[in-house]
Amino acid sequence: MSIINQNSEAFLHEYLNNASPTGFEVSGQRLWLEYLKPYIDEWGSDNYGSVYGIINPGQDYRVVIEGHADEISWFVHYITDDGFIYVVRNGGSDHIIAPSKKVNIHTPQGIVKGVFGWPAIHVRKGEDAKLSPKLDNIFIDVGAKDKKEVLEMGIHVGCVITFEDELAKLNARYYVGRALDNRMGGFCIAEVARMLQENKVQLPFSLYIVNAVQEEVGLRGATMIAETIKPHVAIVTDVTHDTHTPLLNKIKEGDVKSGKGPTVTYAPAVHNKLLQLIVNTAEEHDIPLQREAASRSTGTDTDAFAYSNGGVPSALISLPLRYMHTTVEIAHLDDVESGFRLIYHTLQKIEAGMSFKYL
Repeated sequence: MSIINQNSEAFLHEYLNNASPTGFEVSGQRLWLEYLKPYIDEWGSDNYGSVYGIINPGQDYRVVIEGHADEISWFVHYITDDGFIYVVRNGGSDHIIAPSKKVNIHTPQGIVKGVFGWPAIHVRKGEDAKLSPKLDNIFIDVGAKDKKEVLEMGIHVGCVITFEDELAKLNARYYVGRALDNRMGGFCIAEVARMLQENKVQLPFSLYIVNAVQEEVGLRGATMIAETIKPHVAIVTDVTHDTHTPLLNKIKEGDVKSGKGPTVTYAPAVHNKLLQLIVNTAEEHDIPLQREAASRSTGTDTDAFAYSNGGVPSALISLPLRYMHTTVEIAHLDDVESGFRLIYHTLQKIEAGMSFKYL
C-alpha cells in the first residue's frame, strides 16, 4: 500500500507542473514551502532563493536533508528582424529534443506561448537531409510578423523559456514528465518531514529540510546555503541514470534499474561512515538499494556540502531516472517511496553530537 497520500499526490502534481527554471525558482519554492509548513517549526531562505524548513530548531547539532529546486531551461538570446527567437542554455538543456516542442516564454507581463520550429521533412533533401538540431540553429516561433511585434509581446533578451509538459502516470507505476530532476528530490524530503510529524518522531538535533537553487549551473545554491547553516551532517537527494534502456552502456554508466530501489554512491565526497549507516538502515528495514560509483565528483550538491565548512560528512541517495534532461523523465513510484523511507529511518539512527571522524 502506498504511503503517498492524496494530499501529497496533489502537491506533487502542482509542484511538478509549475515552472522553476534555474535563477527563477521562486514560484516553485512558494509551493514547496506552503506544503512543508504544517510539518516544520520554523523556516528561512537566503538571498538567492534557497529555502529550508527546520524541525527542532536551536540545537547545537544540525543535520541537513536536501534536494534542488531548479530545472533546466533556455534564455532568449537573439531576436531576428523576422520575429524568430534564438536561445542559449540555462543549465544542461538538450538541443536535440527541442524541435517541435511547445514552450512557455516567461515575460514581465506573463506567459507567451511558442514552439521550437524545424524545417519539414519534405524540404530536407540532398545535403539538407543531414540537417540536425544544434545550439546555433534551433529557434522559437511565437507567431509574430516581425521583431517589433515580439518586443510588444513583452519578450526581450534574457526572458527564460521552459518546455510545456505536465506530470502524468505511465502504466500506473511510473511518474513521467519534465523536471523530475530534481523536484522529485524536493518532494521526497518534504515527505520525510510529513512522516516525522505524523509519527511524532522526536529528533535529538535540528533538522534542516533544504530545497536549494541553481544546482544545474554548478551547485551554486547548495554552496551558499551550506555556509549559512553550517551542518554537521548532510544527506543529499538527486537522480541518476536508469541504464536498462536502449543505447546506454552499463560498462560505462553502471548497472542501475528503475523499480529496484534508490542508489547510494561511492565517491571521494561521500563519507564512508555515513554511507554505511545508510546501507545498514536499508538492510534493517528491508528497503531495496542499488550501488554505483563516481570516479571524482558526484556532480551533485553532495560535493558542495562535503567540501564546505572544513568538511561535512555527506552522502548521496539517488532516484533512478530514465531520459534525464528531457520532457519525459520517468521515475518508478516504488523508488520514490523507498527513497524517502530510507532517509526517514536513517535520521532516527543519527545521534546528537555523533562523530564521523575516522581517527
